[in-house]
Amino acid sequence: MSQASARHLLVDSVEQCLSLKLEIESGKDFAEAAQEHSTCPSKAQGGALGTFGPGQMVAEFDKVVFSAPLNTVQGPVKTQFGYHLVEVTERS
Repeated sequence: MSQASARHLLVDSVEQCLSLKLEIESGKDFAEAAQEHSTCPSKAQGGALGTFGPGQMVAEFDKVVFSAPLNTVQGPVKTQFGYHLVEVTERS
């Protein structure tokens, strides 16, 4: 079964999500951005979610994690929780 490791940050608006994506793409550290801005408890770990398999996250999130290129910031990804930036760090 496929497994992936990813980190994310979660915010309430698409505008904030896009703004943070630009900051990260311009050199801001993803983990630092997650710690400062994410509304998810994973922000304490820089947005790291650990390793998980398909179906363990909401569908919109899963789709990105199991198809996006590694180490590239994806998003905004809209889910029932808000807007995510996602970076897949490992997949097997």
